Amino acid sequence: MRARLFQALRLYVVTDRNLAKGREEEEVVSLAIAGGATAIQFRAKDWDAGRMVEVGLRLRSITRDAGVLYIVNDRVDVAMAVDADGVHLGQEDFPVPLARKLLGPGKIIGLTVHNAEQAAEAEGLGADYLGTAAVFPTDTKKYAAVAPLGLAGLEGIVRATRLPVVAIGGVSKSNAAQVMATGVAGIAVVSAVVAADDIMGAARDLRAIVDEALGRLERLGRRSS
Repeated sequence: MRARLFQALRLYVVTDRNLAKGREEEEVVSLAIAGGATAIQFRAKDWDAGRMVEVGLRLRSITRDAGVLYIVNDRVDVAMAVDADGVHLGQEDFPVPLARKLLGPGKIIGLTVHNAEQAAEAEGLGADYLGTAAVFPTDTKKYAAVAPLGLAGLEGIVRATRLPVVAIGGVSKSNAAQVMATGVAGIAVVSAVVAADDIMGAARDLRAIVDEALGRLERLGRRSS
């Protein structure tokens, strides 16, 4: 599973209705995938379960047809109801061991970590991949509350674990190559794609940067998988 995850996490797009300029999740996700997104996280913090399941089932159909990884943010119950590929949890969210018990061994669990110590502990808890606290300053509400990691903090997390790491928070075309050079499996973006006027084009540009960076690391023998 780990080798497949390294491939699937290259360009990880997180939905956010508030940033989507009136476009619904189905449109955003379809365009992001058309541009090269390899993973989609359905995030709808303020929605009730019924609404999440309704939209989540449609996103499940889109992602399944495209062969793209589909993750639900926080809500283990919704992830189960829509048969998502897995769930992404925060440090204060549903406990990873209990999520594993409910989801079973075949589903994917991501965990957000804020430092190298949490990263080192995550595999023992049962996580399959890691997301990070914000790498750079960002206006996206979820990632703005904690001081950014910076590239050095990100590299410390990567070095502390064998799990694939996805960097998030202020990642854009201008810094994606630097982020990839730390050894992460991929980048996760919200506003850089969801808020773009041209969602497909934004995803395509970011995917090209990621692929070029990963190719360079593979040629240098520094790619982990």
